[in-house]
Amino acid sequence: MLRVYARILRVTAKEVTAAGAAPALHMKQMTVSDEFERFQTGAAKYAAYMETPEGQLRLDLAFGNLQEFLPQDTAHLFALDIGGGTGALAVRLARLGYHVTLLDASVPMLDFAKRAAQEAGVTERIASKQGDAAQLESLFDGGSFDLILCHNILEYVDDPSAVLRAAARGLRNSSSVISILVRNRGGEVLKAAIKDGDLATAEQNLTAERGHESLYGGSLRLFTAETLKAMLLESSLTVIAERGLRVVSDYLPSKISRHDHYERILELERKLGRRPEFAAVARYTQCLAHRASPDGATRS
Repeated sequence: MLRVYARILRVTAKEVTAAGAAPALHMKQMTVSDEFERFQTGAAKYAAYMETPEGQLRLDLAFGNLQEFLPQDTAHLFALDIGGGTGALAVRLARLGYHVTLLDASVPMLDFAKRAAQEAGVTERIASKQGDAAQLESLFDGGSFDLILCHNILEYVDDPSAVLRAAARGLRNSSSVISILVRNRGGEVLKAAIKDGDLATAEQNLTAERGHESLYGGSLRLFTAETLKAMLLESSLTVIAERGLRVVSDYLPSKISRHDHYERILELERKLGRRPEFAAVARYTQCLAHRASPDGATRS
């Protein structure tokens, strides 16, 4: 599947690049329109990133964690992928049997997703919808979805708490699952110190609310476990699992090939991400949650 998907991305990335991609943004603080623009003009750059071991690892780890909490019978279940981008996760869910709605504000991203769905033979199970995450309540009825993905979108929106509350209202019942993936502040401390050798930035990142976005330039919002859990509680969501993604893989020496040793790296990361002491310094934090039932209980 990864090889097929990578081929789609390579072909389409060349087409978008040939059409002329905008230069990377180098501002410390982006406006909302700038953040939207980078996903419009930089879709090919993101697609190329998803081909790298780092991009694949983030995808595989997040999906592996999610699968632990999915029901066996998914044939009549509905999923929403908010900011689903190039459709990598939507395709995987569709192959499991979900009917997936992929929401993204970027038309080029949606074009990638449609091609991926066609190549995987799951077009009848994926509906692409252009729209902004901030408009969730006006785009979908409450209680419409059995699964909602909110991966790497809260870092870029104006009001992440509002988006999360709206997503929570989209869950069908207390058995439904929402998966949230965000950039972890603790990981930015280690990245600056170990990978970049920048001790000053590492110290600043201890309390930073925003970090450097290396793919496009500019900045993005950072989260701590405490701030994320507070947002989940405010949205009437109860955490059922917390995982760390990419704990050590970004810092491995060059003698360890990310391609040749990918499966070993993936297995190690799965083990590290389950342990709180390592998850605390991972590049990304993933929380899986249920909507709290009226009596305060949740169902696993």
